[in-house]
Amino acid sequence: SYKEMADSGCKLFTGAGMPQVGLGTWKSKPGEVASAVKVAIDIGYRHLDCAAIYGNEAEIGEALKEKLGATCKREEIFITSKLWNTKHHPDDVRPSCEKTLKDLQLEYLDLYLIHWPNGFERGDVLFPRNPDGKIRYDLTPYTETWKAMEQLVDAGLVKHIGLSNFNSKQIDEVMKMCRIQPAVLQVECHPYLNQKPLIEHCKSHGIVFTAYSPLGSPDRPWAKPGDPSILQDPKIVDIAKKYGKSTAQILIRFQVDRDVVVIPKSVNPERIKQNFDVFDFKLTAEDISIVETFNNGWRACLPQIEINGKLVPRDKDHPYYPFSEPF
Repeated sequence: SYKEMADSGCKLFTGAGMPQVGLGTWKSKPGEVASAVKVAIDIGYRHLDCAAIYGNEAEIGEALKEKLGATCKREEIFITSKLWNTKHHPDDVRPSCEKTLKDLQLEYLDLYLIHWPNGFERGDVLFPRNPDGKIRYDLTPYTETWKAMEQLVDAGLVKHIGLSNFNSKQIDEVMKMCRIQPAVLQVECHPYLNQKPLIEHCKSHGIVFTAYSPLGSPDRPWAKPGDPSILQDPKIVDIAKKYGKSTAQILIRFQVDRDVVVIPKSVNPERIKQNFDVFDFKLTAEDISIVETFNNGWRACLPQIEINGKLVPRDKDHPYYPFSEPF
């Protein structure tokens, strides 16, 4: 039941439960995402991770309209969305949230995240650029954006608010000024970027930690031949053999066993099912420590641009670029 799943999931600071395995929807194309969401809900997923920038919320809304009230009640599913970088100005926060609610055909969100700490120029161009290809930035402090996020909770549009892609110092800045604390931090996390210090940091603040790209995002648009592949890592293949599970299941269970929420994305019904089928085994403490030794700092999700023939982090010159800190 949802109650059991939420109770056995991660507890948010409000006491609400957050089911530990959710369906990710980044890169799920229109035409595929509605059926993926329906299959997931039928299998038993009760947690969906969405975002305005994924460009598929209206289609997810169609799937939800069909499923909510039929297969499960609205209060039995945990739904997250995210505020895009061009909408950091406090005046843009509520309209953005309302647009997402309209697209998803919902009256409230369980969780709304600031997608990135670094804002882009205000407006309706999702990636505003200069002629040289560099992004045009907006310097609204995320602490100002946060105050507008808090008002969404006051208005009953969202139950919880949180952060995505923020580093420990940025989290502390928000914790220092907030009236309503961040419930969740969502960042990239897998054995090559195991985020152990950041997980500890979140625990100390009562913030639930969510892992995105837990399988290393093999379908990321900028993947190049020769990039690391966690799903094919021989060391993880060996562990999977020992448990009689797939490498994906090991990577998902690795997070579950660390009390981390995890949101693998798939549109393939077989894999959607397999990614959820991780509750009949546990990794030993020893195997968890072994997997933690694979950490090497590799990021699947680091936006890059080409400058003089060299790939560099796209937003490293933004004052709120999050990845210059150790964690």
